Amino acid sequence: MDLGTLLGIVLASAAILIGHAMEGGSILQILQPTAAMIVFGGTLGATMISFPMSVFKQAVADLLHIFKEDQSHPNEVIDQVIRFTNKARREGIISLEKEASAVKDDFFRKSLMMAIDGCEPKELRQTMELELQYIEERGEQSAKVYAAAGGYSPTIGIVGAVLGLIQVMQHLDNIDEVGKGIAVAFVATIYGVASANIFFLPAAGKLKFKHRKRIIVKEMMLEGTLGILEGQNPRLIEGRLTSFLDGEYQKLREQEAALRSRRKAA
Repeated sequence: MDLGTLLGIVLASAAILIGHAMEGGSILQILQPTAAMIVFGGTLGATMISFPMSVFKQAVADLLHIFKEDQSHPNEVIDQVIRFTNKARREGIISLEKEASAVKDDFFRKSLMMAIDGCEPKELRQTMELELQYIEERGEQSAKVYAAAGGYSPTIGIVGAVLGLIQVMQHLDNIDEVGKGIAVAFVATIYGVASANIFFLPAAGKLKFKHRKRIIVKEMMLEGTLGILEGQNPRLIEGRLTSFLDGEYQKLREQEAALRSRRKAA
């Protein structure tokens, strides 16, 4: 679970609701089904018009990624590559067939199987870089869907506000209807602006960030596979893959290496 995403949504929503209550308002005042239907229904429809249904469905499925931690840890990938490298140097790359078939990541498994099947390094790189490019483009599309929704929702909120004002103008002689119309008008605007800036746009940003991290991990997988195929020294491969890591992961790797050294010394 990515606590940052969950805490961010809760904190932003709570700040708005508590601030509204501190000003003497009631939460029930901003619970307007009509406004919600206009804003969220309109935003959903506009977003579906903007993208092919396949892209829209993929974006909905990818939404779970903003709440989940990435499965492939960079340091675990490096350790796995080093294990494969050592075994390939001892027993030959063919000996990795069983381990490669058990690899969970489709990209890593495919690149390893191509290496085991005798694919030339240049051909393997070209093939997997094309696949990596496709994965990158597909991930960017999901982020664009939420960015588009974040652009539409405030505008749809204004549409809801105008509809509410029309309601007001038609019932100036009935103060109860005037109150309902004004409520829908302002609440629709709040729904549109708040949903864009609390959820849609941040979700797009988080998806871009997480997707970029996954691409970096897959680049590490490709470089590691090429190192195995070319019979490179494990330390050389480890040094190259470590250069992909940001400061946090590099520090963690150094701590793990120091811990292993102390255990061996003991």
